[in-house]
Amino acid sequence: MAPKYAPSLRSRLAPPLLFLQTGFIVIYALYTETDSNVQVVGKKFRDFYPEFQDVNVMVILGFGFLCTFLVRHGYSGSGFNLLVAAMATQWAVILNGIESWHYSGKIRINLKSLVEAEMCTASALISIGTVLGKTNPVQLILIALLEVTAFILNKWLLQTLLNIQPLSSIMLLHVFGTFFGLMLTWINYRKGSEQRFEKEKFDRKSGLFSMLGTLFLWMFWPSFNSVLAESPGRKSVAVCGTYLALAVSAVTAAAVSVLSNPKGKLNPILIQSCGLAGGVAVGVSMSVIQQPWEAMIIGFSAAVASTIGFQYLKIHMLLAFQCHDTCAILSTHGLPGLLGWLAHLFLQIKDSDDHTTAIRFAVFHICTLLVTITVSVSTGFLTGTLINLKIWRPPQNRKFLYNSQKKKKKHHDF
Repeated sequence: MAPKYAPSLRSRLAPPLLFLQTGFIVIYALYTETDSNVQVVGKKFRDFYPEFQDVNVMVILGFGFLCTFLVRHGYSGSGFNLLVAAMATQWAVILNGIESWHYSGKIRINLKSLVEAEMCTASALISIGTVLGKTNPVQLILIALLEVTAFILNKWLLQTLLNIQPLSSIMLLHVFGTFFGLMLTWINYRKGSEQRFEKEKFDRKSGLFSMLGTLFLWMFWPSFNSVLAESPGRKSVAVCGTYLALAVSAVTAAAVSVLSNPKGKLNPILIQSCGLAGGVAVGVSMSVIQQPWEAMIIGFSAAVASTIGFQYLKIHMLLAFQCHDTCAILSTHGLPGLLGWLAHLFLQIKDSDDHTTAIRFAVFHICTLLVTITVSVSTGFLTGTLINLKIWRPPQNRKFLYNSQKKKKKHHDF
């Protein structure tokens, strides 16, 4: 016998998907064209395509497998990730091309536009990690479309009002996605979250697939941070710096995991969440990183902050602010992103010879963060309020509340 919610899901998911996809096809048919220029960011197509594939692997495979750590939400989590990424990327291409359409009447599509769209989509996938397992597919699609819109609006504001470089505005996706997601989970707080949800259980099999997603992200993160770099020199610095920061953060996360474990064992969940902190922090600050040791220090600091946040901040956010962060996005992306922003500020001031220039940069840099947080929090609040409406048929509390009669979850260590 089919579950009670199946007819409702069929009637609410398929029509919006078909309607949106039809609308996208019409817009692409009328207002887009493929850019025939073989040069992309000063590089030939065959040279840029591997980097595009690296970013594509991160968005689809990396985030997709990362969502499989929940036993009862692994298969659907990876499938929903693909659905959300496919829809959000199409929408991001349209929004990013509005300026081109305004001046030339057409939205030009090339590998660079696809990469920028997927990076905007990554911000939405980060936010969805806070409500993973607590929303249905219709809500996830709505979240992705609204957040991509808000993120591109924030990017436009930073570039227009504060004259921020496009690369720097895009790499704030970690900070934007974190605060947007925290507002989502705060608005959609469910009673009983102080106790572990029964659906939050994980085992070795789901943890193995989730670790595979972490490995995909770890391997391809240098391409993610360097793909939009303008010059070969900056691209080389970004690749080397990102790799070194990731290596340092992985080692640091393992060390802190052993120190914080009562039995002195490795905690794979902690390594998964905190081993990527270096890549996040360096991505936000890579435009001012010049030396390898700078990237390594940033990676070390990000791993320590992320590990401490994972151990203590998640439960305190739940008890103090009623924010149930399923994937610990605050410690994985938020804290490293803020630390990368702070490192960017410090390194830029250190390299400035003129005090007036340094003060001016500090003011603009602080305004950049304030604008990003303001836009993400306000749009996250509106989106959370919208998806909380009963019309979307959100999953009922009885599907999540912990059953004290069932066997409690065990933590598995290596």
